Amino acid sequence: MNTALRLPAPDVEALIQGRMIAAMSQIFLNPRRQFALYPSDASINLLPTEHYYRSAFLPIAQSAIAQLNSETVLIKAWAKCETCQILNDAESLAALSRLTVWTDEALQEILSQRGHIFLAYLRVYLLPQPLEVPVNPKGNFISLPHLLTITESSPVLSDHIFTERCQQLEHRQPPLHPELEELQNAISQVSINNPSAKELDRDIKIFLGWTEDSLVTQVDPDLNWIKTIAAVGNSSDGQEFEKLVRKSLIKLGFKNSNAKPEASLDPDSTGGAGGLDFYCETPYPVVGECKATKTDTVTDGTPAQLVKLGYKHLQQQYDSCIKIILAAGELNKHANKTATGNQMNVLRPETLQKLVELKAKHEGSINLLELKPCLEQAPFGEDADDKVKLYIDKVWQNIRLRSHLVQLVKNYLQNTGLDNAGVEALHGAYFGSHPPQPLKTEEMHDILIELSSPLTGYLGRKKGGDGSDRFYFLRDLPAA
Repeated sequence: MNTALRLPAPDVEALIQGRMIAAMSQIFLNPRRQFALYPSDASINLLPTEHYYRSAFLPIAQSAIAQLNSETVLIKAWAKCETCQILNDAESLAALSRLTVWTDEALQEILSQRGHIFLAYLRVYLLPQPLEVPVNPKGNFISLPHLLTITESSPVLSDHIFTERCQQLEHRQPPLHPELEELQNAISQVSINNPSAKELDRDIKIFLGWTEDSLVTQVDPDLNWIKTIAAVGNSSDGQEFEKLVRKSLIKLGFKNSNAKPEASLDPDSTGGAGGLDFYCETPYPVVGECKATKTDTVTDGTPAQLVKLGYKHLQQQYDSCIKIILAAGELNKHANKTATGNQMNVLRPETLQKLVELKAKHEGSINLLELKPCLEQAPFGEDADDKVKLYIDKVWQNIRLRSHLVQLVKNYLQNTGLDNAGVEALHGAYFGSHPPQPLKTEEMHDILIELSSPLTGYLGRKKGGDGSDRFYFLRDLPAA
């Protein structure tokens, strides 16, 4: 590809965000033609910005214009023209305005001056890396300084959603959720520095069909330090390992209001000489020691120290605590015997990292009250690591099952063209979908209700009596 179509920067931004799938061209665009999207200033528009764009989109339009550079242009996407309509019907422009970012006033002005509007339906794809090119102030189409290699690996919208949006635009069907569009616009203004607002903004965009879940999945920034737990645990940096363990326990949901440094969970400090490496108060008491090591065997001194310091700082409370030793090296037979006899769970740094990674990727996946019996019951000592691994595997199995069911609902509705589906039909489709495990109809129904809870929001539910609930797809559930 060596050409780019010049469009106003706000229009390009709306296309990249999935807010609309159309562009107004100065010339007729042949279907299947491909070009990069060149964001230009708004001088090519026939009205001032505040009259050209709808009020809900105006802040984004103004921001897109303000970010333009006087010397270079950043090209972030390319597009394929699916079809191009010639509009000369003034009565349909109000409906068109509701499906795009342009005001009815702007569309009427263009039609009155030009006698027609070339409306191109564009399938937009993101570039792997933005391309910076010199500003070129002239022409509808602009020659790129060198050939641009493109792929269809990052479409802004899936085939299914794009087809639905094309039909909606072609038939001038009104937006399904105008109130949500207004809410999204309000939230977007505060989402830059507010993680909760950013997540809600993302979910509303997915629900409105403005973007795909795979394109906006937010990576937890804590994964940067979480992925270092095993490496640090297998090093000689004991202080850093202790801090990472404390951060991990906080990430999992443990808390401690105790300000005493000798029995703390403060991730910015350590227990120091004579202090416990970590102590959690809620939702249940946990106490433990950390032992980072490259190659050394863990001696009897580590579990013995936990007993000594536990009674010293917690006294009788120590007996009711869950005891954990986090150690990279193997325990010698005396150390393992002491740990087992004192009901201490000996866990490896790799297992802790897997547990915290799971929490970071799936916020509600780790239930500390379900984890508690696992830590309270035998086996103890080094064998305890296997029972925690089994707990992690069980959680992943539950996530993969739920992810499979969400995808099942999505695929079933796309293949049948239905808006929603009943449990019996979905249960029948389940057995032909290479299911991860057998499920009874009642079991599937219970999980579908869970997935349609407002607190999860992967599916929607239309309630019915006597098990006649019907479900529809809202957003994907990643299984990794």
